[in-house]
Amino acid sequence: MNTNDLMQEIHDINLSYLMLAQQMIRDDKDVAVFRLGISQEIAEILGSLSTAQVMKLAGGPMMLTRFRFDDGAMLSMLTHDSKMQSMVHLHTSILLARQPVEEIC
Repeated sequence: MNTNDLMQEIHDINLSYLMLAQQMIRDDKDVAVFRLGISQEIAEILGSLSTAQVMKLAGGPMMLTRFRFDDGAMLSMLTHDSKMQSMVHLHTSILLARQPVEEIC
């Protein structure tokens, strides 16, 4: 994959993420804040972006999403077969809810 292809893939992922985040925020901001792992302030900003602003933000060279699983044990729980899969997802949601929200510096 060459650099131009990689940049296009990053743009596509960013655009999809921003559009999904905006829809989630408009539907139910509190649930979106929880599921996206963002602060209320960030939710307000994302929810109010115009189409032009979304396109500009998506076009940057950096991924806007962050992989939320910093703990290998938590990721391992989700990826291994379990007899109680619904409980695994519930437990993971509880653990993720305890993680601090990302801050913008």
